[in-house]
Amino acid sequence: MTTATRTPPRPLDAQALWQKDRDHFIHPFTDFSLFHDKGCDLIVDSDGIYVEDIHGNRFIDGIAGLWCVNVGHGRAEIGQAMAEQATRMAYFSTFNNLSNAPAAELAAKLAELAPANLNHVFYSCGGSAANDATIRLVHYYFNRLGKPNKKRILSRNNAYHGTTYLAASLTGIESNNWGFDTLDHLVTHLSEANLYRRPKGMSEAEYCGHLVAELEETIERIGAENIAAFIAEPIMGAGGVLMAPRGYHARMQAVCRAHEILYIADEVVTGFGRLGHFFASEAVFDTQPDIINCAKGLSSGYAPLGATLISDEIYEVLGTPQRKGGVLSTGFTYSGHPVSCAAALKNIEIMEREGICANIREVGPYLERQLKTLSHHETVGDVRGSHFMLAIENVADKASKELLPVEARVGDRVAAEAQKRGLIIRPVGHLNIISPPLIWNRDVVDRVVAILDEAFTATTASLRKDGYL
Repeated sequence: MTTATRTPPRPLDAQALWQKDRDHFIHPFTDFSLFHDKGCDLIVDSDGIYVEDIHGNRFIDGIAGLWCVNVGHGRAEIGQAMAEQATRMAYFSTFNNLSNAPAAELAAKLAELAPANLNHVFYSCGGSAANDATIRLVHYYFNRLGKPNKKRILSRNNAYHGTTYLAASLTGIESNNWGFDTLDHLVTHLSEANLYRRPKGMSEAEYCGHLVAELEETIERIGAENIAAFIAEPIMGAGGVLMAPRGYHARMQAVCRAHEILYIADEVVTGFGRLGHFFASEAVFDTQPDIINCAKGLSSGYAPLGATLISDEIYEVLGTPQRKGGVLSTGFTYSGHPVSCAAALKNIEIMEREGICANIREVGPYLERQLKTLSHHETVGDVRGSHFMLAIENVADKASKELLPVEARVGDRVAAEAQKRGLIIRPVGHLNIISPPLIWNRDVVDRVVAILDEAFTATTASLRKDGYL
């Protein structure tokens, strides 16, 4: 792996920068009960699998920035590709009859990598925007077919599809929308597919049938003539890395097809290697979506970029002139931004050249097995996920699966103990999520699991001391 030549950073005044950040930067998902006093940890440097804070503390990155720095930090090739494109032409409009070379090259490459028939690309600036744009295009598609009543979108409880207005409405994590308005008239949420918390005594196959039956009953109740699409993450990400029962996605898609309901795969997290393939829908879950949305690993987080991959059948309708002088009047100023597309092209080149997907297929199962050794800890109720997309669910009692009180902040405790020992993982309520750069090897996995073993031991002791156990 080639990382950028390191130049001495300019000196930073840690206290002044912390103050500026606290006083002026409204962070996503801020816990204001803590933020006003504690502010944020400022990450100022990175290299490979490591990040460094403003005080010089070095950490293993266990979350790939936020599910996205798949090829690792400090890749000189990507920085150079971006710089070359920026100095040649940083930006020009892609509206109407204009385009640019990186956007055209990337669209063709995505069509090559995607499941057959997904040959057309609509660019956005990230995952939320990709999901928003997709629903707008889906509604337009059915309007063009003379079926204007097909507007309802089926999503799932605990799904995460973003935080822009419509994407937030698709998102089924209840706490994400506390105090915010949502477009409830457009979205119906089905049950999440959660093997760990499936009804007691129900087999995996029975649980799959139960979820499929719920979809069929929902279609019957609402009317297929009113439903445009079903959107699903192959594995739920921020909602808890929830694994569906075997065969779930293929069966759900078959029901949708039978009722002319489009199947949208949100591969913002699962795409670009996290499960060992560029796209997981067909290769892992035996589905052929009508639309795939991607972002994050598409550029490994080096530049903001999202993409909606659309089937030939849908494009045939979208690409037919609606009327004389009529245009496809949707898009973004930065659709197909040349610098972002140049970053994505180099990112994909690196992944192919270094066999990163093959590395995940080899190291991923090892990471799964090693993380499961943490199950001996009193609070570790479930270790789940696949390859480099994993979560640990913390519980008060393993037999009943009862959760610890919210005020115990168990996920935060585990993450803090891990960070003390040189590892950053993500706390989400009672969960801890591990979604590392895709360049970890077995030695790194062993170091990480050793740190987590210590972190859970320390967390159990602190929970007992504070009366939660």
